[in-house]
Amino acid sequence: MEDNKYSTEFFIIRDIDETNRPQAFDLAWRIFNKFEAPEYSEKSIESFRNALHNSEFISQLRIYGAFNNEKIVGMLATRNNGDHIALFFVDDRFHRKGIGGRLFETALNNCLSKEITVNSSPYAVGVYHALGFIITDVEKISDGIRYIPMIYKRD
Repeated sequence: MEDNKYSTEFFIIRDIDETNRPQAFDLAWRIFNKFEAPEYSEKSIESFRNALHNSEFISQLRIYGAFNNEKIVGMLATRNNGDHIALFFVDDRFHRKGIGGRLFETALNNCLSKEITVNSSPYAVGVYHALGFIITDVEKISDGIRYIPMIYKRD
């Protein structure tokens, strides 16, 4: 095995509990600001920030984290019993290391539905395509947030 400190063997995927949520949401906020916010209006950015602090929204989520030691380097949150991805972010220093795929695989293994949906940001469409999602509709805007509806169907 190649000695690569970023190899997925050094990442543990597990549920994020209340004590780890701030770290997970900080990661989501940082990555959103770096890759998505430049394309969004101030209203859209504020809408996303508010969602990360909305206890009703957060209470609906099951959140998985990719941990490198005790540091969260990726997170994926589902709602509706796992059949909708609400948040999905990986630290940019760890992109293309298999973390997103492992997070999605974990969510998929914990979902009983035959289908999983996501409202993908324009930036993430390629990632979701690589995971097997297909676009189901044209780009939409809700609360200033641009998204493309997509779906993953199990065989």
